[in-house]
Amino acid sequence: MKEEESTEMDVDTPPTKTTPKVKQNINVTPSASGDNASKYPDMKLAQSIHRLTMMTGGSLAKLSSEDATSVGISSNLRSSVMKEVGGTGEMENPFLYRHLKSTLSWEENENSTVEEERCLSEEDLVAMEERNKEAMKKLEDVVNESKENAGDMEVLDARFEVARFAAKSLSKDEALEAYGSLLELPKLSSGKKMDALMECSRVASFYGDSKRNGELMDKISKLAEDGGDWDRRNRLKIYKALTKFLARDIKSSASLLVDCIATFSCTEMCTYTEFIVYAMLSNVLYLPRTKLKADIIDGPEILSVANDIPAFSKLVNTLYDCNYKGYLNAMVEVQPFLVADRFLQPHCGYIMRELHVLGYKQFLDSYKSVTLQSMAESFGVGKEYLDLQISRFIAAGRLTAKIDKFNGVVETNRPDLKNAQYRDMIQKGDLLLNRIQKLSRVVDL
Repeated sequence: MKEEESTEMDVDTPPTKTTPKVKQNINVTPSASGDNASKYPDMKLAQSIHRLTMMTGGSLAKLSSEDATSVGISSNLRSSVMKEVGGTGEMENPFLYRHLKSTLSWEENENSTVEEERCLSEEDLVAMEERNKEAMKKLEDVVNESKENAGDMEVLDARFEVARFAAKSLSKDEALEAYGSLLELPKLSSGKKMDALMECSRVASFYGDSKRNGELMDKISKLAEDGGDWDRRNRLKIYKALTKFLARDIKSSASLLVDCIATFSCTEMCTYTEFIVYAMLSNVLYLPRTKLKADIIDGPEILSVANDIPAFSKLVNTLYDCNYKGYLNAMVEVQPFLVADRFLQPHCGYIMRELHVLGYKQFLDSYKSVTLQSMAESFGVGKEYLDLQISRFIAAGRLTAKIDKFNGVVETNRPDLKNAQYRDMIQKGDLLLNRIQKLSRVVDL
């Protein structure tokens, strides 16, 4: 199925209001280039594959049916993925089907009465490959015909069709090669280069190639500095934010995400609701209370989808309201969502640990000393459990406090700003000297 590509020149045109296809803030309207972005690779399918992998691995196997539905896991998830990737869906990607068949232990079941649950045989996949080769040959013929009988714009459109078909139905390497051929075309505008590179980045992201994705982000960023319209630069922020999220540079990702809350148009990478989740979760770790209240808790764009993400809304609001027992309960509710999301799951442990530190730090900042029993009651946990957690965070330097075990008291030890800066400078100076010494030994060798 061919995607329509605009033949107009790249200009900064204001986006027109359209009816959003996904549930999102009514003030957010996808731009023209966002609507024309290739449907494939489908990032919704990538999320479904991730959730199916988590279910197969056991990470989400113990969820109740209600919790499974809330995190996007339906009873027919397996059959829907098989249908989309296999011959009955639009994708028809034998490379991806073989990979999933192997990693998820799909077995051929010719006796199944449900057609969608029948695993394709190797003969079926070979026939699918032959159909894809024939389709690619026809698309390449269109490219050659356009070179002989049409202009550069027609050649560009035909080459885009080849690359997008490769992203849909061929392997990752073949798709990247097809986009490479597109980028080699002469007289290619910076805007079209950015479009091609962003679609190429989606291919790398779909298959989890973080290294290649990072390289592509660097290329797109350089093009954006030299030119590029407002919409492409705005969508690029989302691409960069999610790339940084995967690299666990959550602080940089948070600033990019919060900048795009009112102007989100990158629906090809994630839904608006998923985007709001990323923005809320990353910014709650770093924004001061006043900014958190203004940008996240009371933000009209976030309030518009708050009912769709009650666990995350509860997490942010209970922290701001100093309802620490509700805060820990919200963390328990949030964890399955972290595991079920392909961008959040690799950092689930890290995020949960940082949320614990954030809650404990905010509580202790209000006291010079507090009993373990009182603090445990505020958080709704056992005294021994709290003692174990706090002692670990204190030993790691994450909490400036000490525990008087004999009297059962936690004493805060907050240095003033000048002393804190001095201590930080000493620590970083020692680290720098150690690295210089290691480097000098290497140079001497």
